[in-house]
Amino acid sequence: MRVNRILLSTALVVVALVVQVSVLARLHLPGAVPDLLLLTVLGLAMVYGHVGGALIGFGAGLLADLAPPADHAAGRYALVLCVIGYLAGLIKPETGQVRSATGPMVTVVAAAIGSTLLYAGVGALVGDTAARHVGLPSLLFTAALYDLLLAPFVVPGIMALARRADNDPLAETNSSAKAADISSGWVSGGTGLKIGGQRGGLRVKVARARSARAGRIKGVKRL
Repeated sequence: MRVNRILLSTALVVVALVVQVSVLARLHLPGAVPDLLLLTVLGLAMVYGHVGGALIGFGAGLLADLAPPADHAAGRYALVLCVIGYLAGLIKPETGQVRSATGPMVTVVAAAIGSTLLYAGVGALVGDTAARHVGLPSLLFTAALYDLLLAPFVVPGIMALARRADNDPLAETNSSAKAADISSGWVSGGTGLKIGGQRGGLRVKVARARSARAGRIKGVKRL
C-alpha cells in the first residue's frame, strides 16, 4: 500500500474507533452497537480493493481487539473485519466511482449481518456464548438497521476522502509531461514530414528546371 493510503486509513480507523467506544457504545441502544469501524473498513475497501480492504480490516479489527474495554480474545474481530474487508473489496468498481447507492447499501446490510454471524461463530468456537444470551436474531436485525441508518453519513465521505488522497500530484505531473513530450513529438514529426515534402518538391522543381535548361541548350546547338 502507498504511504498516503496507510496514513489516511490509520487516521480514519483511529477516529472511528474512538467515536464508537466513547460515543456510540454509551448510547445504550437496544440490541447491537452501531459499528462505525465496520463502515470505515467498507468505505476504504470499496476504493482500495480486496487486498487493501483485507489489510485495513485486519489492522482495524486488531486495534479494536486490543483497545479497552475489549472483553473478547485478541484476534477475533481482526479475523472478522479481515474477511469483510476482502469481500467488500471484490465489488470495487472498475472506474473507482459508484454510480448508484443501491450496491453500497446492500453491501452494508450484508456486511452487518455477516460480521455479526462470523463474530458469533468464532465466539462459539472459543467458548463465548454471549450471543445466545442476548439473542442472535435481535442482534442481526439491530446491527443491520443501525449500520444502514449510519452508512449514508459515513461511507460516501470516506470513499471521497480515499479517492482524493489516492490521487498522486507527482504522478499526474509526470503523466502530463509525458503527454506533452508525445504531443511535441507528433508536432515535430508532422513538421518534419512537411519539411521533407517541401524539400522533395524543391528537388523536383530543380530537376525540372535543369532538364528544361538542358533542352534549351540542345535546341540552341541544333539551330
